[in-house]
Amino acid sequence: MTVSPLRSLLPLRGEAARSASKEELGLTDSETLDEVIKCLVENFSIETQGVCDQQTLFEILIKAASNGDSIENTAKLLKNVPTANDIRYHLNKINNFEELEARINQALKSRIPLGLKKGCLKIAIDLNLIGYYGQPTLLELPYIYRSEAKSGTYSFYAYATLYVITKNKRVTLAIRGIRQFDTSVAIITYLLAELDSLKINVKKLYLDRGFFNTPVIRWLQALDIPFIMPAIKTGKQGGIKQLLKGKKSYKTTYTITRDKDDSVTFELWIICKYKKGKGKRNRHGVQYFAYVAHKIKTNLGYIYQDYRKRFGIETSYRLKNICRIRTNNKNPVLRLLFVGISFLLVNIWVNLLWLRISRKRKGSRLIYRKLFALKQMLAFLSQAIERKYQVVEGIYLPSG
Repeated sequence: MTVSPLRSLLPLRGEAARSASKEELGLTDSETLDEVIKCLVENFSIETQGVCDQQTLFEILIKAASNGDSIENTAKLLKNVPTANDIRYHLNKINNFEELEARINQALKSRIPLGLKKGCLKIAIDLNLIGYYGQPTLLELPYIYRSEAKSGTYSFYAYATLYVITKNKRVTLAIRGIRQFDTSVAIITYLLAELDSLKINVKKLYLDRGFFNTPVIRWLQALDIPFIMPAIKTGKQGGIKQLLKGKKSYKTTYTITRDKDDSVTFELWIICKYKKGKGKRNRHGVQYFAYVAHKIKTNLGYIYQDYRKRFGIETSYRLKNICRIRTNNKNPVLRLLFVGISFLLVNIWVNLLWLRISRKRKGSRLIYRKLFALKQMLAFLSQAIERKYQVVEGIYLPSG
C-alpha cells in the first residue's frame, strides 16, 4: 500500500503515536490515588460510621489538599459525598496531639526513596510558621508560638521539620508541632531521635538562625555533631558585629557569656562577599556573613554556597503550601493533621518519582522530574477523585 506524501507528514495520534515513539506507561492517576490512600490507611485510623467510611473521608481530604482548598468547599464540589458537617464530625474524633504527631512521622518515614536508610546524610532542621490571629482559648494556648512579627501577627502555629538534603531524595523525615514551652534543645533532640529507627547518621546538620543560642551550641558540641548555622549579629557595636571588618574571609573563636557560670566558646567563620549591585536589593560593597561551625571540613571560601543548600527546606515549605488544606478552624490537632498530610504528599511525590518516573543507569538514576511535577501529581489525584464521585454541574434554587 502506498502512503500519500500528505498523510506521511501528518502527526501520529493516540496508540499510533505511542507505538511509534515506543513510550512506556510509567504511572496513571488511579495508581497515584491508590498509593496515597494505601499510605493513609497503613498509618492512620479514624472511626467512621454511615456513608462516611474511612476511605471516603481520606479521599475528600486528598481532594481538598490537591486543590489547596477547604473541606467545606470540596464537599460542595463533589456529588455523592457526605456533607461538610459530617466530615468535620468525624475529623473531630482525632483529639490526641501526641499520637497524631507520632502517626504522621511514621507515615513520612514509610514513603522515602530507597537508599536513604542506614545512610550518613546532610540534614536540615527549620521552623515553619503559620500565622495565628485572635485570642487563643485554653485548648489552643499550649500550641501558640511567639516570634517576630510576620503577616501582621506575633503568634503562630509552628512546626519544626527534619529534612534530607540529597539530590532527587529531598524528603521530610519528621515533624514536631511546637508546644508553648518547648526549648530549642528539646526540639532538636526530638527530631534527631527520629533518625534512630532509620539508622541514619548525621553527616552535617544545617540549622536556621532561630536556633542560635548558648544551650543549642553547647548541646550539639556535646553530641559531637558537625553543624553549621548563622550567627545573629545583634547590637550596633561590640559582640559579633565588631568582628565584621576587612575585605578577607577568616576564622576565629568566639565566646558567648550569659552570666558568670553560663558561657560557650565556638568556632566562628566570617565570610566577606562583594556585592556589585545585581539582584533585587541592588546592594553594593562588602557584605558580611557569620556562621557558627563545628567539625566542618568545608573550605572557607565555599561555606556560603554550602549553607545555601539548606534553602532546599524552604522549597519543601513552598511545595507543602501548594497542597495544604485551608481552614479557619483553630483546633491545633486538626491543623497538625492538615500540615502533616501536605508534607506526606510531597514525600509520596518524591518517592513515586524515584520508583516509577525514572530509569536505572550506570552510577546513578535518571529522574524525569519535568514529566511529573508536584502539580501534575495533584492534578492526577484531583481528577481520579472527580471521576469516582463526579462533580456538581448545576446549582438549584430552593423552591418557593
